[in-house]
Amino acid sequence: MKQLLLFIFFSSLFSSCHKEVQITKPIQQALASKKTSIKRVVDSINKYQIQIKYTRITKRNDSVFFKDYNFQNNPNNYFYPASTVKLPVALIALEKVNRIDNFNIDTIFYIEGDSIETTIANEISKIFAISDNEAYNRLFEFLGQDEINFQLKKKEIKNVRICHRLSTIDAENITTTPLVIYINDSTTQLTERIINKPIKPLSIENTLKGRGYFDEDDTFINEPIDFSLKNYYSINAQHEVLKRVIFPEKFKKEEQFNLSNTQREIILKAMSSLPKDTGYTSDEYYDSYVKFFMFGDSKEAIPNHIKIYNKVGYAYGTLTDCAYINDTKNNFEFLLTATILVNKNEIFNDNTYEYDSIGIPFLATLGAEFYNQELERIK
Repeated sequence: MKQLLLFIFFSSLFSSCHKEVQITKPIQQALASKKTSIKRVVDSINKYQIQIKYTRITKRNDSVFFKDYNFQNNPNNYFYPASTVKLPVALIALEKVNRIDNFNIDTIFYIEGDSIETTIANEISKIFAISDNEAYNRLFEFLGQDEINFQLKKKEIKNVRICHRLSTIDAENITTTPLVIYINDSTTQLTERIINKPIKPLSIENTLKGRGYFDEDDTFINEPIDFSLKNYYSINAQHEVLKRVIFPEKFKKEEQFNLSNTQREIILKAMSSLPKDTGYTSDEYYDSYVKFFMFGDSKEAIPNHIKIYNKVGYAYGTLTDCAYINDTKNNFEFLLTATILVNKNEIFNDNTYEYDSIGIPFLATLGAEFYNQELERIK
């Protein structure tokens, strides 16, 4: 009887959502949770624009097998990816380092006009430890958007377009700022400015959102906000990038990120590190500061046997997490990517979003539901 009721519930849910929605059993079970943090979202499913992709991982001998499950996962249904774009940019920056003579991840440089001297290694660490926007912007200047998108396309990663900096004036400028690179203690080299192609509007659904927004001058505009010139990084693309990082051997050489073993270990360490591991010790940077799944709604310490390799994003009322979760004590692992929009008043840029009351509790409980399913499965 319970299974019949679940079938009826999700059938009605399917008919009320986008016609391309796929609903599959593990996600059914997770979304059927009676916990308030999930139930209140499911009860108003259309309002929250959730998309979920979950991958069950099975290992036999030396082989790895994926089984993907989807819910409302539609690459043509736009959501703002926020800081999740920092993962592919970090990977492509490492690839470029490998192509430059006399330059490595520890070479000191600064962006022309910037007062901070840094290294690629430092900026990657900050990207994952606290999701630092300035660190991402420095790597963006190093690469330019044409290089970023060319490298992703070459690896057969689709439904992605990264085209701007984050939280800075003139974020969409198609010309990069040069890097000043230290050749030695007394000699520097200036890189050339990169002039990229103009940004074209996205031609997918749902790039117009809400009923109003505040512009850069803090003036209220009584019409939907247009995201068609913003970054685009679909659930599928995020999942594909993560798979290539965690399981590169599952892909053809030309589809992999061209990293050395040492560089890959640096990325994995950065993705799994907690703020305290990289020197951020204030109360603001608790363990789950950038780990939404399972622990996002708690400031308690994350157990040592649970390793989360992830990248989150949150802006414009949209929360997203893309994670590989590995329980080293119970010996199981899975991939999970999900996004949710929490903007009850449908006004953007008013800083009134339900991140803490609805969004993060939903993602935390969702991660826990899949974790518990895997725990039961191995038993």
